[in-house]
Amino acid sequence: MERVRDLSALPKAHLHLHFTGSMRPSTLLELADKHGVRLPDALTDALGSGESPRLRATDERGWFRFQRLYDAARSCLQQPEDIQRLVREAAEEDLKDGSRWLEIQVDPTSYAPRLGGLIPALEIILDAVETTSRETGLGMRVVVAANRMKHPLDARTLARLAVRYADRGVIGFGLSNDERRGMARDFDRAFAIAREGGLLSAPHGGELTGPFSVRDCLDDLHADRLGHGVRAAEDPWLLRRLAEQGVTCEVCPASNVALGVYEKPEDVPLRTLFEAGVPMALGADDPLLFGSRLAAQYEIARRHHEFTDEELAELARQSLRATAAPDGVKRELLSEVDDWLEG
Repeated sequence: MERVRDLSALPKAHLHLHFTGSMRPSTLLELADKHGVRLPDALTDALGSGESPRLRATDERGWFRFQRLYDAARSCLQQPEDIQRLVREAAEEDLKDGSRWLEIQVDPTSYAPRLGGLIPALEIILDAVETTSRETGLGMRVVVAANRMKHPLDARTLARLAVRYADRGVIGFGLSNDERRGMARDFDRAFAIAREGGLLSAPHGGELTGPFSVRDCLDDLHADRLGHGVRAAEDPWLLRRLAEQGVTCEVCPASNVALGVYEKPEDVPLRTLFEAGVPMALGADDPLLFGSRLAAQYEIARRHHEFTDEELAELARQSLRATAAPDGVKRELLSEVDDWLEG
């Protein structure tokens, strides 16, 4: 009988975690009370019962409902100490799940109105990340993400800002929100600015829309990593391309099911991507709304896709290789994965 190892002890990297979505439900309720924010009933009822809200975002109405809940949660982050608390607790949760390196994604424009402007907002976030990383020992960096619902010129401004803070912990540039809005090519100049400044290209694609959105991210934005990318499984040629180019897909199984991209955990094409040689980094996306954190994604791979411990260890290695961590740190963490396998 094969030994079943503790997945929360498996050293791994977390590369797909959104800032507000990383919040603990209890923290959201406390901050809402602190700032007098009335949260939507759908959110308070679910969190009060220890469950996650019922979401399905495969149509625009469903995505609007999801975004409304997310925006309500974001409105509770109003002061620097709220930001510091969120980052600290996100790190604590990651450490419990075996994360050794976290690259958290944030659009600072969303917090700017309450934190004194765009630059102060980003500096507050980066200060919190640097302090938390130093005090907890978790490697932490930031991916600055543009919003594809906004004008591409806004993305260029954000890309220039991200490059400016590349020596303060910003390692990548992303593109988030509804993939059905805004073509990837509309944001090509912003991503060119980020790449020229030495940042990783990490746009969302291939979740709510099909393989064509993955191709667009590769062709127009020269993606180093893809947020989600699971719909590439529908195109064998695209799978080969991702494998050959070594583009890591940040796959979030629980999120895919919660948003209705797939009906059941076993429908998420983890095995298809893995056997095609596509590198993956499992992620929790928005635990606040989807109800599960990092180790649970590996449990889905084990329980619903019959990944062995050796295969789960390889998934962890793939996540670590895709980070922006220094080579020496990567080698050390990869060695820890071997130690986990050896027991």
